[in-house]
Parts: sequence; structure tokens; C-alpha cells
Amino acid sequence: MFIFTKKDNIYIVNILFITIFFILNLSIYYSKYLDIKYEEVYKDKVQVLNIYKKKDFNILKLSASNYNFFTSVPKDLVLDKLDHISIVFITKELTFYDFLKGFYTKTINVEKLNIKTKRQDISKYISSLHENDLISQLFNALFLAIPVNSELREVFTNYSISHLIALSGFHIVVLSFIVYWIVYYPYFILQKKYFPYRNRKSDILIITFILIFLYLIFTGFVPSLVRAFIMLMIGFVILRSNIKLFSFKTLGMTFLIAISFFPNFLFSIGFWFSIGAVFYIFLYLQYFKHINKYVSFIFFNIWIFLVFNPIVHFFYENTTLEQLLSPILTIAFTLLYPIEIILHIMGFGNLLDTYLLDFINYEFDVYQKYTNLNFLLLFIFLSIFSIFSKKIFYALNILISVYNIYLFLL
Repeated sequence: MFIFTKKDNIYIVNILFITIFFILNLSIYYSKYLDIKYEEVYKDKVQVLNIYKKKDFNILKLSASNYNFFTSVPKDLVLDKLDHISIVFITKELTFYDFLKGFYTKTINVEKLNIKTKRQDISKYISSLHENDLISQLFNALFLAIPVNSELREVFTNYSISHLIALSGFHIVVLSFIVYWIVYYPYFILQKKYFPYRNRKSDILIITFILIFLYLIFTGFVPSLVRAFIMLMIGFVILRSNIKLFSFKTLGMTFLIAISFFPNFLFSIGFWFSIGAVFYIFLYLQYFKHINKYVSFIFFNIWIFLVFNPIVHFFYENTTLEQLLSPILTIAFTLLYPIEIILHIMGFGNLLDTYLLDFINYEFDVYQKYTNLNFLLLFIFLSIFSIFSKKIFYALNILISVYNIYLFLL
């Protein structure tokens, strides 16, 4: 006989509501899919997310209201990221599975639309501060979640710092901190004069969450950012309820809520990377929480880098010795990111461009190492069961050590 505690009952009720919401949202996606499939060709207004330049043509990654897809266009069609276009594409062989994960289709007609958005204006402002296109792409990615080209993406992979460029939890924490203190003093003056009975910290946090949510809308609901925002909101509720914040149940609830709103996130590698990163952060806190906080600040970044390598190298085979610098670069980025935000707001965004360009243009000695699927499955199995057993956690760390020796020394 199972006996559920009050907390367990709350989780069960929440999961039931999330499941119902997931089914409702999935039905909305399916309705849109049927609408697209109604005829063999479909016309829609979409936005250009990315442009992949090939020898004889370009491939576009396009975003509609609740689906993404790819198509190819002639090279003489002049388009930029964030441009809006009217497009007619073929839907004859489209399945619902393809619709959710993002599909490739042939295009019948593409027409550029004269639509300008605030995001485009800010992107142009950022680009105007930099002479080099790669630097412009870097900061458009960091501030507006506009994807970088394959050349720049490979540079970040070779440094093993792609996690710093993809907007996620760290970025949202920095932005929340900046917004909180910008709002704090004006609100403090108003609250002291007109409504001293209000809880100042809670009110400012709520205002901060609203502004960050608007930023999510502005950047197009990036999966990793959505995960971070949901976790931030759950954390706020949990702290006010005096429940343990850093728990795998919290992560599980975050995952379920995100998927219930956006079922297509199930097919987003960035989303899974984001969930995985938080999982290993929690695992670290479970077993290394008693380490001196100054030592932990360094060791944490090293351990997270090492533990994530088996997953990263299953998808990306590029390996360099410079990837060993990733923990140091991650620590340095915690200072660089807020500094660059302030510099761009003040109009001095190009101040560090010379150093960044040297960093980007560095020539790597690249070799290929990949993670075998069977090894990855064993690694994931040990990771999950490390939650419940310290001995398995020790075995996981031995496996991590062996893998990284293979990666960088053999």
C-alpha cells in the first residue's frame, strides 16, 4: 500500500494539470498541422532565423507562429536574418512528427515583405557599433538570440564554449540582476512614499519577472531561455513556500511545464543540453556542497566541463587541446557579459573588439573524437542512478576521468 505525503499529493495534482495542458497544446499544434496539410501547397508569412550559405543556393531556417522549417532559395535572393517573407511551400509529404521537430520543404514562391521590428532595429544598432561582421554576429547572438553562422559556431565548438553563446540560465540570471537593481531605487522611493505596506523585494522580483518574460517574447522563446525562466519562477514560488529549491523534482517540473507549453521543445538539442546542464549542477550540489566556496567556484566549472564532454562529443566531434581552457573562459565570461551589456547600452560596444577578434581568429589544431552510443547510454544510466547512490556517483567520476583522458591524451 502506497502512502502519499501532502507534498507528494501536490506534485501529483500538478503533473495531472500539466498533462492536461500538454494534451491541449499538442491538439493546437495538430490543428495547425492539419491546416497546413489541407492543401498540397501552403502560404504563410514567416521570419528568417538563419541563413546557411551553400555553393549554388542558400538554405533558410524560417520561423512561423508555432513551427519552424527549412527551405532552399536561389543565391541571388537578397535576405538578412530577421527579415519577414511571404512564402508558398509544398506540404504533400509532411508528417506531424516532421512538423513538430522542424521540416525541410521545397518552395514555390518567396517574396520579401517590408516589415520592420524593434528587434531588427536593435540588431542594426548592435552591428553599427562593430566593423567586423563576426563580432556583430557574436553580440547579436548574446543579446538577441540571433543564430551565428557556421564559421563562428565552429570557433565556439573548438573552444568548447558554445554554452556561453546560447542564451540560457546564466544569461537570464545576469539580466535579472541588472533589471532588479535598475528597478530597485525608483521603486524604493515610490514604495516608501505611497505604499510602505508592500513587500518591496517581492514586488521588484515580480516586476523583474514580467520584464524578463517580455524579453523571452522579444527573442522568440528560445528553448534554453524558456527552461531558465520557468525554473526561475518555480524557484521563486518554492522559496516562498519554504521548500527545498535545488531538487531533481524541481528540474522535472520545469521540464514538464516547458514541454506542456512547447511540445516541439522535445526535438530541440539546445533544450536538452539546457536540462542536462542543470541536472549536473544539481548532482554537483548534492555531492560537493561541503567544499570551500572559493575552491568550489573553480572546481565546479572544471567538473561541469569534464562531465558534459561525453554528451557534447556525441553530437560534435571536433576536439582541440584549447577546449581545456573552457572552465577558465567560462569564469572570464561571467565578468565580460555584464560589462559588454553596459558598454553596448552606452555606445562603446566596440571597446574590446580587437581582443575578441584575435580570440576568434585563433588557428586551432583540430582532431576528431566522438562518443560511442553504447558508452553514452552507460554514462547517462550512471548519471541518473548517481542521484540515489554515492558509490554509483564514484563510478560515474571514474568513467568521466577515463573518457577525458581518451579525449585529450590518447
